[in-house]
Amino acid sequence: MLKLVLLRHGESQWNRENRFTGWTDVDLSDTGRMEAAKAGRQLRDQGIVFDGAYVSVLQRAIRTLWLVKEAMDQVWMQEVKDWRLNERHYGSLQGQNKTEIAEHYGDDQVHLWRRSFDVRPPALHASDPRHPRFDLRYRSLPAGRLPTGESLDDTLLRVLELWYEAILPDMQAGKTLLIAAHGNSLRALVKHLDALSVAEIEALTIPTGVPLVYEFDDELRVLARYYLSEEASEREAA
Repeated sequence: MLKLVLLRHGESQWNRENRFTGWTDVDLSDTGRMEAAKAGRQLRDQGIVFDGAYVSVLQRAIRTLWLVKEAMDQVWMQEVKDWRLNERHYGSLQGQNKTEIAEHYGDDQVHLWRRSFDVRPPALHASDPRHPRFDLRYRSLPAGRLPTGESLDDTLLRVLELWYEAILPDMQAGKTLLIAAHGNSLRALVKHLDALSVAEIEALTIPTGVPLVYEFDDELRVLARYYLSEEASEREAA
């Protein structure tokens, strides 16, 4: 039986402050660090040994992975960092308080920006210092690949590019993998793995710091999926 574990990073400082984060490189809060370490202990207690991990290039996901590896006593685990696992880019909303944005634009508009499948947030201007072209970690990417605001559909396209290019071949080779990423990049992958409708994925939320385990047969058909948390499993079933 093949396994794949998806893990949304622990709570970040901007999660705690209720801000749109996107590609802003915010670190974990103290709570987030505890969530990540707990996830590692849960995975260790399941007896899972990973052959490798994939992670975004944002520190809240990277630090989550490091804390998991330490808690599992698998610090030697190989990891691949790839920008295509980054959080959805929230454009000019990044850094803004979600409550204040809702007061300005209205709850319905903010709900569209946050939860819809194909609606993009307001784009960043090319001169905006938050634009990814000013970030050294993206210096090798063509300008046309740098987002200024993404929908979940846009995020899905880049996640699937990495899935077919690298993650799926690793799984076909029999590897047990961990993906440490973000709420929306993981929602995009879940939509693909579970063949969810647009309405289903718009309603789906992935909790911070709780491992989501997929089990596959030899043909990589999903046999089971479950959280290593009774509370999260109950929320999903509700």
